[in-house]
Amino acid sequence: MDLKEIKELVQVVIDSGVAELEVTRGDSKVRIRRQAEAPRQEIVIPAQPFAVAGQPAAAPAPNPGPPAAPAQSPEAEKPRQEENLHFVKSPIVGTFYEAPAPDAEPFVQVGDHISPGQVLCIIESMKLMNEIEAEVSGTIVARLVENGKPVEYGQALFSVRPD
Repeated sequence: MDLKEIKELVQVVIDSGVAELEVTRGDSKVRIRRQAEAPRQEIVIPAQPFAVAGQPAAAPAPNPGPPAAPAQSPEAEKPRQEENLHFVKSPIVGTFYEAPAPDAEPFVQVGDHISPGQVLCIIESMKLMNEIEAEVSGTIVARLVENGKPVEYGQALFSVRPD
């Protein structure tokens, strides 16, 4: 594979928006992986009630304080602190999916043994499905995110007890 072909492959990755491309030709092997963009900060402004002609607008509601923590499933509860746990973190902002399809079995479950490169989940971001792979060998201790819920950049998805 020559430099011109590699440049063309890079352009294909840029144009198509895929996260990763691997091409093997004979003894040559090229892997091109896009880096995730820096997370963007989202600012939410509460909607103000509209004033009807001749009537004053309602006063804004007082600030209720910090939101209550959402109820999580038992699987999503954080495990007790163990010093040697490895946390698999989200490399991008998106939506967490535990299986390749709604009716399919999850990629991994609590108690499963995993190895490096094994797909653990999918993060959907901007209509692209990004497979999140294990970086270490070990046992899944807990899944820290509910299926179908949004995740932030750097958020812990799984805790793993390394071998």
